[in-house]
Amino acid sequence: MEWNVYLSGEIHTDWREQIIAGAEDLPVNFASAVTDHAASDAAGDLLRQPESGYWRDHQSARVNAIRTKTLIEQCDIAVVRFGDKYKQWNAAFDAGYCAALDKPYITLHDESLIHALKEVDAAAMAWAETPKQVVELLRYVTTKA
Repeated sequence: MEWNVYLSGEIHTDWREQIIAGAEDLPVNFASAVTDHAASDAAGDLLRQPESGYWRDHQSARVNAIRTKTLIEQCDIAVVRFGDKYKQWNAAFDAGYCAALDKPYITLHDESLIHALKEVDAAAMAWAETPKQVVELLRYVTTKA
């Protein structure tokens, strides 16, 4: 079986690349939201130039949701990364969407965020602190008989 893994969250570090490289021998396919911040912010500009920042963000969020919603619905498992520098409200939303769909997900964050993410972690199947741990979890669930 090929597993579809959705990578959600923080876009300022190379955690996605670390997981993809570590899992190259596993039966997994990876997908992600658009990680080019400027392109993501401008996604709604494809429709029309909005009159305010609020409407630009609203349009772009809805256009981006076409991809995000579809890929989460199609995934077998998601990895939701929370970094320490920025608040990833989108990642929290993705985790909630996974929980609502009964999609298993792994949270990826350091110990300093345990309290802030207690509800998100409570619905997760696992909490990892490093991309390497995520790879080992994927290795276990995809290859152990």
